[in-house]
Amino acid sequence: MSLAPSERAPATGAATATATGTPAGRGTPRRTGRARQGRRRLLTRESVPYLLIMPAVLGFAIFKAYPIAASFWISLTTGNGDERQFTGLANYRRLLDDPLFWTALKNTALILVVQVPLMLGLALLVALGLNSTKVWLRPLWRLGVFVPSLTGLVAAGVMFSVILNRDAGLLNWVLSLFGVDRVNWLGSPVWARVGVVLVITWHYTGYNAVMYLAGLQGVPKELYEAAMVDGAGPVRRFFSITLPQLRPILLLTVVLSTIGTLQLFDEPYVLTGGGPDNATLTVTMYLYNNGFKYFDFGYASALAYALALIVSLLGILQVRLMGERR
Repeated sequence: MSLAPSERAPATGAATATATGTPAGRGTPRRTGRARQGRRRLLTRESVPYLLIMPAVLGFAIFKAYPIAASFWISLTTGNGDERQFTGLANYRRLLDDPLFWTALKNTALILVVQVPLMLGLALLVALGLNSTKVWLRPLWRLGVFVPSLTGLVAAGVMFSVILNRDAGLLNWVLSLFGVDRVNWLGSPVWARVGVVLVITWHYTGYNAVMYLAGLQGVPKELYEAAMVDGAGPVRRFFSITLPQLRPILLLTVVLSTIGTLQLFDEPYVLTGGGPDNATLTVTMYLYNNGFKYFDFGYASALAYALALIVSLLGILQVRLMGERR
């Protein structure tokens, strides 16, 4: 007995549903299943790390990479606002012929050569003292050494501007007790540089001392005991064991101190404003003056890239000279 066409239609739909695995008349759940499969493909074991670092990558791209690229473009232009004109390397050629830039670079290099070895040498001596078991109340001394590095740079500059005052400063009062005449710390080119070095040394010596102290505590005591059995004295143990073991930390502190000194701004800006007679003018101060006093952002950007190149070259040189020999 044959069936009518209307009676055979449901069977066709049921067969189709059975073949596709979806009940007849339910098309929407199949779409939902595809969406779930898409999300599952997105959240795989390989993709989750990329999704986790995506906020940091976006933040770096927006707040770091883009300003760096925009600054390089600005260094190739002149003008103000939207009326900038492309001039190529004109700002860099101007930099090479600018005597004030070379003065600022000379001042920065002079402070670097004097201050960094002085500060790191004092930090190493302080760390050796704090590492000694003969020192009483070592935690208290360690805290006292590290506290200056917690002081804000502007606050430290203001404090030392009072201490180094020629007429009513604490340092001149102490020197007068020993019969020393008043020193014009902030008004003389030579003594103004000395004042800047004093501020930086006071502020960062404790920070580097704590790093050296951590390195000293990681040196195996067996090395010192074996050296003492062989008859090595304190000086020989220092140069044969302590310094080689501290080599990675010494390299780190030298590189960081060099970078920080080349970017010196807060202390001379608060103490002397770059004076007297540009004796304490640094590269970053000169960059700031061109950018935010004279609004010559093209030249200021060129100064920034020149400073970045100098920092990179010195960092590579220091790593090559002080790096581990293989």
